[in-house]
Amino acid sequence: MSFTSLGLSDAILRAIEEKGYKTPSPIQSKAIPAILDGKDVMAAAQTGTGKTAGFTLPMLEILSRSESVKSNSVRALVLTPTRELAAQVAESVEHYGKFLPLRSAVVFGGVKINPQMMKLRRGVDILVATPGRLMDLYSQNAVKFSQLEILVLDEADRMLDMGFIRDIRKILALLPPRRQTLMFSATFSDEIRALTKGLLNQPVEIEVSPRNTTAQTVNQWICTVDKSRKTNLLIHLIKKNNWSQVLVFTRTKHGANRLTEKLGQSGIKAAAIHGNKSQGARTRALADFKSGTVRVLVATDIAARGLDIAQLPQVVNFELPNIPEDYVHRIGRTGRAGADGQAVSLVSADEAPHLQEIERLLKKKLVREVIDGFETGHDVPESNIASMPRAKSKPRPQGQNRPAAKKKSTHTKRSHSGSGQRNEHRPSGSATRSNKPGN
Repeated sequence: MSFTSLGLSDAILRAIEEKGYKTPSPIQSKAIPAILDGKDVMAAAQTGTGKTAGFTLPMLEILSRSESVKSNSVRALVLTPTRELAAQVAESVEHYGKFLPLRSAVVFGGVKINPQMMKLRRGVDILVATPGRLMDLYSQNAVKFSQLEILVLDEADRMLDMGFIRDIRKILALLPPRRQTLMFSATFSDEIRALTKGLLNQPVEIEVSPRNTTAQTVNQWICTVDKSRKTNLLIHLIKKNNWSQVLVFTRTKHGANRLTEKLGQSGIKAAAIHGNKSQGARTRALADFKSGTVRVLVATDIAARGLDIAQLPQVVNFELPNIPEDYVHRIGRTGRAGADGQAVSLVSADEAPHLQEIERLLKKKLVREVIDGFETGHDVPESNIASMPRAKSKPRPQGQNRPAAKKKSTHTKRSHSGSGQRNEHRPSGSATRSNKPGN
């Protein structure tokens, strides 16, 4: 199948061709025709499979066929959970719509609201927004929804996780009941499915991969290490393997700041991105990371969704997440759209319960490695996946662990160099170019 067979206009096909894409991904080939037919869509796919283009392309096509927009009005609204994801979606809209006579805008918090109000004054065909800033704009009569034709909820499960459900319900109450609604996400939890009742009208349900799975192109492995030596191990891995672009996840904002400072002291240029950073600082950090000016980007889970970094080769979990599903979203930043990638987790003994939950979710045990010179003095018990009942996923207070599994003997693979040479569980980190539009 080619993009030309999907019913898209020449202007959109030209923009796709400029990006070098030839064939649609599975989510795109299934979602685009359904959306063009005017159906409501509920779509789930692994991150990095082209979900954003899956709704952006048909949305642009539909809007290009009809009336112009009135002042302060919007014809299509895309809601996202984070500023970074909003910016990424807006970039996608801008590129694929570059040859169309449509106007778009992106609004989010952390920056001045007046310029956003000025841009909305003429009206925009497509508005990409975070829920909080959208409600601020509505309360100041800067945006109207009477012309709304299409609503997109992107990463809806993440919006629920981040506590946006009340804002979302308020926004939904303001929208015309007759509209096309699209819900795209990496996963669909039971809470999300409950939300769709009454929101979507006989939706076409699309799922191109099992829930909570990781891309086959990502090689995953763990390094067991004492907690106090994690920073030194990370520095060793980066320098020994000559990793040039690494996304590192920490649990806390303060932890991200501390790690960034220590990396800098070791001669590794790093930047942090988290909720306490101003929007300007977050935008600069991401831009510097993409350009190669910054070698390591240290992030909290706010960046686990929405970061679209072309051919990112390496993700490191400096600390395992409290919520096992967040592991899937974190490592989904690499191995996108068919490219190769690797994800390593630095695991200390106190994180054994989190590791067990993650392996239970993945239905497999991750390959373990001990780097010479970083042997652990505290054993990390091997997960007993078969006997452990799967707990319901829900947010837990920081540091609240479940009991560790019964200790078993482990089979540990020793590395004598940590040099990053290609083997069965750890590739060199090189990435191949994909011909499918990414997120």
